[in-house]
Amino acid sequence: MEKKAHSKTVKTVVDSAPAPARQATQAAPRVPRQTDISERRRTIVMLALALGGFGIGITEFVSMGLLSMIADDFGISEDRAGNIIAAYAMGVVVGAPLVATLTGHIPRRRLVIVLMAAFVVGNGLSALAHSYHLLLGARFLAGLPHGAYFSVAGLSAASMAADGKRGRAIAFLGYGFAIATVAGVPAAQALGAHVGWQWAYALVTAIGVVTFVSLVGLMPHMVRMKPTSPITELKAFTRPQVLLTLAVGVVGFGGMFAVYTYISWTMTEHAGVPERLMWVVLMAYGVGMLIGNGLGGRLSDRNVEFAIAFALVMIVVTLVSFYFTSAHPWLGTINFGLIGMFGSTLVPALQIRLMDTAGDAQTLAAALNHSALNLANAGGAALGGAVIARGFGYQAPALAGAAMAAVAIMVFVPASLARRRAERAGR
Repeated sequence: MEKKAHSKTVKTVVDSAPAPARQATQAAPRVPRQTDISERRRTIVMLALALGGFGIGITEFVSMGLLSMIADDFGISEDRAGNIIAAYAMGVVVGAPLVATLTGHIPRRRLVIVLMAAFVVGNGLSALAHSYHLLLGARFLAGLPHGAYFSVAGLSAASMAADGKRGRAIAFLGYGFAIATVAGVPAAQALGAHVGWQWAYALVTAIGVVTFVSLVGLMPHMVRMKPTSPITELKAFTRPQVLLTLAVGVVGFGGMFAVYTYISWTMTEHAGVPERLMWVVLMAYGVGMLIGNGLGGRLSDRNVEFAIAFALVMIVVTLVSFYFTSAHPWLGTINFGLIGMFGSTLVPALQIRLMDTAGDAQTLAAALNHSALNLANAGGAALGGAVIARGFGYQAPALAGAAMAAVAIMVFVPASLARRRAERAGR
């Protein structure tokens, strides 16, 4: 009988399944698995992911300094120009849960690359926008991948991290965002002021392109990260600890934004800081974020519950303190930096807690963290504005923000005790 030749099936390694025992053919170089890469390559991948966070940090905040130029270009009022910021925020709030829920089946490597591609398109369109409405749409599109990118990048970083170092891995990604507030945003704003606001978005687009190319060439297959379905991800909403953690983020972080939103008026009109020196105030906040980000990662690796409680208590303390120090230029500036520091300490701790309490719905839970922080931005700004509108003065939002953080503590303490009881009962 004539023997039939059996062709060997070449299996491609995908993120959603363990690597096959058989070796791939040598026809084309394959992307390595996360379990096969060296420590050096792992660090470079982390840097590439952090670069994406750097670009996102710039694009989120740089619009605030470009509004007057955009308004002049399109012949619109500044309040209409402010909708550009709202459009981006809405993109984050809508995109984070939507993208995370619908893309759970996509391999994580592929997803993070696609999200960065969407980021490039959104910011590229922003740079090319020739009308107000086109810019609104472009900013919304640019915001859509924001939360999902940080979710997938953070989970990937935690998956690649050594035992006991998940918090520091997530904090490492946060450095990109924090550095953006210190250096990236001022640089992009200066570029926009000198050669046109479009060039600020063009710079962000270029950063996105570099990140995209780096991830395509370096990101390994995330074989330890299992695929999920929309139903699995949506189960995050059925977990009380996830919902309580998100509530802590919305209320606790909102207190910080009650102050941050109106800091220019507070420091110039209340403390007497010259407008030309406001960059010092904002840089103090950025430096505080850098320090707090690292502190939050380290504290989270030791004890997540303590890290959250500590950050919330210190947010209350620094906000109350700012009510009194905001009348003094240098004391107010230092205090504002401390507010940024402890606010930033809270972020990686909340992210770790969401990962630990979400079960198999980690992608959605981690993405919802960024929706929560953007809701905190809106809520804190609204509360601070309401307090000022009632004539209590520019220092008053600090006390309103402290009250919000105090409410967050009252939400967190029983949630933490309930989680501890559940863990003891499960042993």
